[in-house]
Amino acid sequence: LFLGSCVALIATSVAFATVGAVMLALKREYVLTNEEVGWIGGAALWGFAVSQLLFAPLADSLGMRALLRFAFVGHLVGALTMITAGGFGMLFVGALVIAMGNGLVEAACNPLVAALYPDDKTVKLNQFHVWFPGGVVIGGLAAFALDSVGITDWQIKIGLILVPTLAYGWLILREPFPATEGVDAGVSMEEMFRAAFMTPFMWVMLLAMAMTASVELGPNRWVPAVLEAGGIAGILVLVWINGLMALMRYRAGDVVHRMAPIGLLLASAVVSGAGLLALSYVSGTGATFAAATVFALGVCYFWPTMLGVVSERVPRSGALGLGLMGTVGMATVGLVTSPQMGGIADRYAHTRIPEDETVVLFQEAGMPLLMEENLDAVVALEATADALAQHEATGALPSPETANALRALIASDVDTELVSQAQAILGPADNYGGKISFRYVVPLCAILVLIFGALYVRDRQAGGYRVEAIGGEP
Repeated sequence: LFLGSCVALIATSVAFATVGAVMLALKREYVLTNEEVGWIGGAALWGFAVSQLLFAPLADSLGMRALLRFAFVGHLVGALTMITAGGFGMLFVGALVIAMGNGLVEAACNPLVAALYPDDKTVKLNQFHVWFPGGVVIGGLAAFALDSVGITDWQIKIGLILVPTLAYGWLILREPFPATEGVDAGVSMEEMFRAAFMTPFMWVMLLAMAMTASVELGPNRWVPAVLEAGGIAGILVLVWINGLMALMRYRAGDVVHRMAPIGLLLASAVVSGAGLLALSYVSGTGATFAAATVFALGVCYFWPTMLGVVSERVPRSGALGLGLMGTVGMATVGLVTSPQMGGIADRYAHTRIPEDETVVLFQEAGMPLLMEENLDAVVALEATADALAQHEATGALPSPETANALRALIASDVDTELVSQAQAILGPADNYGGKISFRYVVPLCAILVLIFGALYVRDRQAGGYRVEAIGGEP
């Protein structure tokens, strides 16, 4: 069961990696703004939150195997919907359904791991969550390998999600499952809800989860698109970050036994803030990988340790408590952090688009685009003409229409020289805007230092970190 759970989490993380890897392709093929791409990426996150919120409280009554069966269907249907999509709407729906499958995996597998290893929850949840970054590495390398051999269709990359999905379906969907900890301890639904919503410590952890998830997952979703726009293989940086995270989580036992979980979260907030700030400033492959290394070391323990702390300190909240943590984390990233980062990237990228050069490019592109009859050329002609019309009327190029027109011109592939000029203008601008969006997330790390610092001091004054027994009062 633990092995099958790990493979199910690989399906979740391969989905995360491949959706992130195709963002640039989606922008170009469907002429999407950074904000629209942010909504697609965001749907892949807040859909997770919706399914966690709906199904985590039902883990006790429906059973964890039923939730995994629903997850299996979600991964299959969502991937096929994205592959056959014709525009933003279906891409959004497909990403949402995939994310609901992802949320169902977490809703089932987190309480399953807690039930299988009741005396070592934080360590085992860290080792289970090895396979989120581990799966990102697998999916990221597979996507990069496809690019390297000339297979650039983004649909094939999304299809990679189906491989681990079929594997975990075969591994565990017929296996007998244990009851959750709450069922074994005789905790009623009312007691579980009371522990989850009436415990002050739980509210503090939910607030912190919104911020730790934003720090970890918000920037991670933008790493490939931002760095590729700057000429660096962004998917390789993402693979490097997640490979380190997987290694560190695998060795979590050594760290957790030497450092209390709250102390570990405090140190993680400091290191992740430093790494993210550096990542927003550096350029060049070596410096970028160095900054990414610091960032990875900072965020690697956030998610599983937050779940472990809630399971150990508020055990009677059960599957609902774990589900609420995942819901708050993913909903915040999907509905707030990811779209806001996209909007910030659009705004700042526009300031780096050279006006005169872009106007001349759009004027030169008019006739070649007019002579083409394909849909991409028609879209590009309309976009460039609209940008020029607004420039003539106001004296300034519009945002984000100018960047969209450049993307449309690139997607049209109408003329090699024109496309190269558009890429030379848009790439550095998108790279700059994306890096600035990283910088806006850094203050969350400072707030987390204050929260975890206060909890750490309180634990020290009380004699150290203490694990609550599920049979006791929450």
